[in-house]
Amino acid sequence: MMKLEWTTKTCRELLLDYEPASVKGSKLKFDGVGERDVYNITAPFWDEGELYIAGRVEERHSEDSEIIFFTCVDGTWLPKPGLPQFQLQDPFITRINGEWLFGGVHLYFASEEAEASKVIIGWKTVLYRGANLQNLVHAATGPWNMKDIRLAELSDGKLGVFSRPFGIEGTRAVIGFSILDSFDDLSETAIIKAPLFRDQFLKDEWGGANEIHLLKNGFLGVLGHISYTDEANQLHYHAMSFVLNPLTREKSPIKIIATRGDFPVGPAKRPDLKDVIFSGGLLREANNRAVLYVGASDAEAYCLPIADPFSEYEDIA
Repeated sequence: MMKLEWTTKTCRELLLDYEPASVKGSKLKFDGVGERDVYNITAPFWDEGELYIAGRVEERHSEDSEIIFFTCVDGTWLPKPGLPQFQLQDPFITRINGEWLFGGVHLYFASEEAEASKVIIGWKTVLYRGANLQNLVHAATGPWNMKDIRLAELSDGKLGVFSRPFGIEGTRAVIGFSILDSFDDLSETAIIKAPLFRDQFLKDEWGGANEIHLLKNGFLGVLGHISYTDEANQLHYHAMSFVLNPLTREKSPIKIIATRGDFPVGPAKRPDLKDVIFSGGLLREANNRAVLYVGASDAEAYCLPIADPFSEYEDIA
């Protein structure tokens, strides 16, 4: 039986343990958005009998993006008419108390001038909730300059909250976690005060939670990313996972589950983003298998069959 026994390894050490996928991931085809790119997608999900993916949509040389809900028609993902679109980046979605909880990152620009002159001055995570995609309403806004805020309904009905503050004690960014009695207790202060996992990343590395899975034993399977910048100023983002006991805060070691090399070579938004994948979501399947959905190099979207990173921990009492 596996145990939640934490061990610390650097991202470079984790890469030495990683075995690349035997088959490259598959590119998802999107249409109906002109020449814009679609990336940093969610995993597919069902709403009112129809399968959707939410994706970040933007021009190749712009950060001014919107989130669009797509449905699949003959293998191509097309925007769903009539559904709301949001001026946000990096969508995520989950179920909380029988409702959708949807969110993304809202950028703040220094001016409203021409696109080429826009300067990003900060960002906030914005959350919406609703019974269906058609009726999502604003529910909460996170603290200034904090991405990767994720929520999960726990087995006892309480709310698990993952945070990712910058610059704590000289670190780049770390993951925090707290438990609230209900969504009504969620606030900027509650998110900021989430106790941090200070042992997961080196000070020149960073990471975040991207999607949370409630396991059958009440533990939380965390899909996320681990990242660093090398001496040549190249970014390296890898998909990772770990498992958390929300009551004791015991956690499994971080495990890299995919890298950019597991997917076909493709375009990048910028030269320094060539080795970047962003974990969007995970569909768990039978026989300890799963399908990982990612954005690649801030330009494309892919899926990859992998071993389920959480199943080995579900039998822990």
